Amino acid sequence: MTKALESDYLTGQDNIRLWGLDIHNPVFFISASLILAFVITTLLFSQSANEILASARAWSLINFDSFMMLSVNGLLLFCLVLIVLPVGRIRLGGEQAQTEFSRLSWLAMLFAAGMGIGLMFWGVAEPMAYFTGWAGTPFNAAPWSDQAAELAMASTIYHWGFHAWAIYGVAALALAFFAYNCGLPLTLRSAFYPLIGEHCWRWPGHVIDTFAVLATLFGLATSLGLGASQINAGLSLLLGVEDGFAIKFAIIAVVTVIASVSVIRGLNGGIKVLSNLNMVIAALLLLFIVVVSSFPQALEWLFYTSTHYASNFIVLSDWTARDDAQWMQDWTVFYWAWWVSWSPFVGLFIARISKGRTVREFLLAVLCIPTLVTLVWMSMFGMNAIAQAQAGIGSLAEGVSSISLATFQMLENLPLPEITTSVGIVLVLIFFITSSDSGSMVIDSITAGGKFDSPIPQRIFWVVLQGLIASVLLYGGGKEALNALQAGTIITGIPFTLVLLLISFSLLKGLRQYHQETKAE
Repeated sequence: MTKALESDYLTGQDNIRLWGLDIHNPVFFISASLILAFVITTLLFSQSANEILASARAWSLINFDSFMMLSVNGLLLFCLVLIVLPVGRIRLGGEQAQTEFSRLSWLAMLFAAGMGIGLMFWGVAEPMAYFTGWAGTPFNAAPWSDQAAELAMASTIYHWGFHAWAIYGVAALALAFFAYNCGLPLTLRSAFYPLIGEHCWRWPGHVIDTFAVLATLFGLATSLGLGASQINAGLSLLLGVEDGFAIKFAIIAVVTVIASVSVIRGLNGGIKVLSNLNMVIAALLLLFIVVVSSFPQALEWLFYTSTHYASNFIVLSDWTARDDAQWMQDWTVFYWAWWVSWSPFVGLFIARISKGRTVREFLLAVLCIPTLVTLVWMSMFGMNAIAQAQAGIGSLAEGVSSISLATFQMLENLPLPEITTSVGIVLVLIFFITSSDSGSMVIDSITAGGKFDSPIPQRIFWVVLQGLIASVLLYGGGKEALNALQAGTIITGIPFTLVLLLISFSLLKGLRQYHQETKAE
């Protein structure tokens, strides 16, 4: 199997060198052209673009909610099945493959790239939004009630837990297996080889990779836009800086410059260093909140969140006859589309750093470790905010005044608010940078035909393009910037779900064939 695939790939390459760039023609040109056309059109016709994005978002959520719910439930079940099947013993890269990174660095990198910036933004905002009814409540619970608090924490973990990481896990495992065990390039088209054969290296493959680039760019743009908004809100609270598009654009520009430096330094010299630094700062902030809240209180919050997540897991997964369909569409379906749109990026990045792990170890780690960290993080931040609101402490007693400001509203009621707010801003900034540079590295790899040693100007190009997309979505969305950011993710994420389902089928077929061949040997 491996030799055949290597031979097909080598005869099917079509990279070209142009102006010092290493381009996988035509994926680079089509992706870049479509994105630049979107940027220019949105800038010229911002009002019309905002209306189109809003309409597309609403139509997609209404018509594809059941499809998304069923698909993501299926992906989680698929991961659990792979863990217990004999194929779980397959080692990525072969039986003699060695790991490149320590387990701690591996987990830090996959987590920082996967959800770090989102946890900082939504850690307080999401539970408070559900608890106060800011954008509806799960199962129409009465806002500010005990039931609303329980469902707020359960729903938050549900959106960031096992289901989310199952999406990443399927994409990452498929990319890693076909690259390290079958000799194919580390790009999304490779996962379709068992289904379409040598057509992977022709137009069907070009379409798949182009689609992956577009989904990734819009998924990243959503996170970068949220990150810029939160940094702006923190600076406004701390220093009185104006909260507006000009400041957000300046933040994105600064981050783009720093991310460019990081991506030039590469995986070990840039992304790994920033990811490890990020995890240390995040751990210190989390520890601070545990200490000032008291350890027994922290354990009580963790138990509270865990039990309600477990007890509501099935009902939150059900998409039939929901009396909170609007809430489900606006939140759960949006999150599934967001994670799917991130799956080429996070999947390829995790695959890049996961050689030497067994399928079972890989899936258990990808599913369980980030979910556990997320559970602890959301419990400390979310429950702290809800407790403040219930006790009538500070501005949260009136609810969330701004989604971007929610985390800082919680921190201002704890000791040393100026210091913790500053730390929070730095943390968002570094998560911002690691998402941008790791995303650019992945997109660059796809558009270079699976290579990770492309020229520096090519890497910088994708960093800058990410910043441009986030900026124009914020600009085009105006006061509805959050909806505009979400619209870009939903429009690309929902159709890409079908691609992910096909990848699952192809992966199962490839794993079974590989297991049979190695067993026969």
